[in-house]
Amino acid sequence: MPTVGDRVVQQAIKSVLEPYADPQFSKYSFGFRPGLGCHHALREVTTWRGTKWFIEGDIEGCFDTVDHAVLMQILGEKLQDDRLLKLIRTMLEAGHMEDWHFGRTYSGTPQGGICSPLLANIYLDRLDQFFEQELAPAYNRGKDRKVSPEYSRVSGLIQNHRDGMAGEEYQRLVRLRRSLPSRDTHDPGYRRLRYVRYADDFLLGFIGPRAEADEIRDRIRDYLGNTLKLRLSAEKTLITHASEQRARFLGYEIAVRRSDAKLGPALNGGTRRSVNGIVGLFVPRTVVTTRLERYMRKGKPAPVTALVGLSDYHIVSHYQATYRGLVNVTVHAPGRSDGAGRPARRS
Repeated sequence: MPTVGDRVVQQAIKSVLEPYADPQFSKYSFGFRPGLGCHHALREVTTWRGTKWFIEGDIEGCFDTVDHAVLMQILGEKLQDDRLLKLIRTMLEAGHMEDWHFGRTYSGTPQGGICSPLLANIYLDRLDQFFEQELAPAYNRGKDRKVSPEYSRVSGLIQNHRDGMAGEEYQRLVRLRRSLPSRDTHDPGYRRLRYVRYADDFLLGFIGPRAEADEIRDRIRDYLGNTLKLRLSAEKTLITHASEQRARFLGYEIAVRRSDAKLGPALNGGTRRSVNGIVGLFVPRTVVTTRLERYMRKGKPAPVTALVGLSDYHIVSHYQATYRGLVNVTVHAPGRSDGAGRPARRS
C-alpha cells in the first residue's frame, strides 16, 4: 500500500489528469468516473431491446498487467509536460516492499493507488475507441427489421375475415399471432451491436447470428492481446443466448424477457405484448440463498436473539418484511414469465 507521502503525490497527479482526461472518455465507460456508477451502466444495458446474444468480457488481472510502455505511449500522445510524464513513470516503476524485500514493478498500476483507476480508464479507453471506430460501424446496419411474413399473413386473415369468422377460429388466430414475432428475427439486413464498460468488465449485446458473435469476441481478444498487451479471461468471457440463458454483469443476472401472456395498451387502442424483447435485471439465486442462510441452521429457521426483547407483533413483522423483500425481487418481480422467476425459454 502507498505511504502517506505517495498518496499525496498520487492525489496531485489525479487532480491534474482527471479534469483533462474524463471529458474525453467514451460515453460507454462508467467505472471510476465522477457522477457515474454501476447503476448508470446497468440502466444503459436495459435499453438494449431485442438483444439476441450477450458477450461477457472480463480482462484477466487487468490492473496488474497494464503494460507500462503502452500506457506511457498513450499518455505521451496528449500530454506535453515531460516532468509530469516522468513523475508518472517513476510512480509506475517504484517497486514494492514485502517482508523487507524490495520487488521491482514491471507492469500494472500501483495496488491501492489513488490514481490507478484513472490510469486504467485512460488505458482501456483505447478499447472503447476500438468499439466506436471499428466494431460498431462493421456490425451495425439496417434501420429496422423487416415485418415477419407469417405474422403479416395471420394479421391479414384476422383483419380481412373478422366479420365472417367463427368466434373459436378468431380466438385461435389471435393466440397464434400473439405467439409469433412481429419482426423477422433472422433479417440478414439488420444488425445491432451495443457495448458498455465498467472498469475492466464489459458487456456487449448483439442482434445477429451466433457466428458473428464469435467473430466479435475473437476480434476483441486479438485487439487486447496485440495492441494493449492484455488477455481476456477464458472462464469469464462467455457468449450467452439472451432469452434462454443469463449473462452476469456487475453482480446482476441479465436476460431478455419473453411472455406472450403479459399484455399492455397499444397505440391503436387495443393490446400488445408489453415485455417481449425487454432486457431485465435479476438478482442471482446464490445471493438470495446466502442471505437466507443468516436465518437458517441445518435447514431450519434459526432464532435471532437480538429480537427477543421485542413484542410478538414486531418479531413477526420483522421476519415478514425481510422475507417479503427477498421474494419480491427474486420470484414475483415484474415481467417474470413463470413461477420460478426465470425468463421464458424460446420455443
